[in-house]
Amino acid sequence: MGARIRFLLLSLALTLLPTAWMLADAKPQPQRKLVLIVHGGEGDLPEKMTPELEKKHQEVLAEALRRGYARLKEGKKGASLDAVEAAIRVLEDSPLFNAGKGAVFTHEGGNELDAAIMEGKDKKAGAVAGVSIIKNPISAARAVMEHSPHVLLIGRGAELFAIKHKLDIVHPDYFWTEQRWKELQDARKKEEKQRGRAGSRQRPEDAPARQRHFGTVGAVALDGDGNLAAGTSTGGMTNKWSGRVGDTPIIGAGTYADNDACAVSCTGWGEYFIRYAVAHDITARVKYTRCSVKEAAEAVINGQLQKAGAEGGAIVLAPTGAFHIVYNPLAGQMSRGYITSGEETPHTAILDKPLPKRE
Repeated sequence: MGARIRFLLLSLALTLLPTAWMLADAKPQPQRKLVLIVHGGEGDLPEKMTPELEKKHQEVLAEALRRGYARLKEGKKGASLDAVEAAIRVLEDSPLFNAGKGAVFTHEGGNELDAAIMEGKDKKAGAVAGVSIIKNPISAARAVMEHSPHVLLIGRGAELFAIKHKLDIVHPDYFWTEQRWKELQDARKKEEKQRGRAGSRQRPEDAPARQRHFGTVGAVALDGDGNLAAGTSTGGMTNKWSGRVGDTPIIGAGTYADNDACAVSCTGWGEYFIRYAVAHDITARVKYTRCSVKEAAEAVINGQLQKAGAEGGAIVLAPTGAFHIVYNPLAGQMSRGYITSGEETPHTAILDKPLPKRE
């Protein structure tokens, strides 16, 4: 009996020995890089950009990065979506950006907000458009993605959906800010002058003069599981017609994410971004031609869009952690920032000031 037991023990040892060797030689797997990038939109910032106001912009961008990165570090399932939503909520809560609290006014004097969010693994997406009582449209967009069979809800339907899912609801007056109201009045005066010079009454089909007050906000993120996510939120364009919807909530136009290529959030003249399917075009170039995110973004933003006479910008993030921030000369500037697991320090810039070199 003793010999039999010794034989069994020896057999077991020989069976486990290869496993022990493998464990002894195994090297710890490197932790995936965490990356979060945000933008506060392109176009004109307030005419009098004082050092104090510039500092405030920087502080809000940095807080958005910190808030979003904290969600990435938690490492939960869907961390990239959590990070994108958390970062954009900070920007939506600030009157400095054209999203949420700081949304611009329509021609009729109201606020109509749009937002979208998308994840790159299964390409699930959600969006809302033309809402006026939802405090954080980006959260409503995520609710549409996770709790409905739809991608895009608009107007009253989107608002009722948000109420049903107990999102933060506010009175429309919440979105009123003096700066944005002044911008609308200036736009109306400019429109009247243009109409007077034309010497004719405005026809119903004539669109109001386009204003350079974009400020759309967005974020893209890469989490520890290698999943990408993108989100965008906006109040649209100052003096826009009521009911106008731009590229932000249109999946493939202003927002897109694909784990096999990149995550993209755009800002600029929305009608062109819709017509050129900008976010998807950048993604497709990366996916099918295997070019870098920089090459793809530059070709579309500084190539196609600029040639068409449209200002715009984008933040683009690859599953490797490589990223690119771009805006064309017609855009003037784009507020932006990033944070990575390399140093965990928010880097931000506005106007044409360069971002610090990343590791």
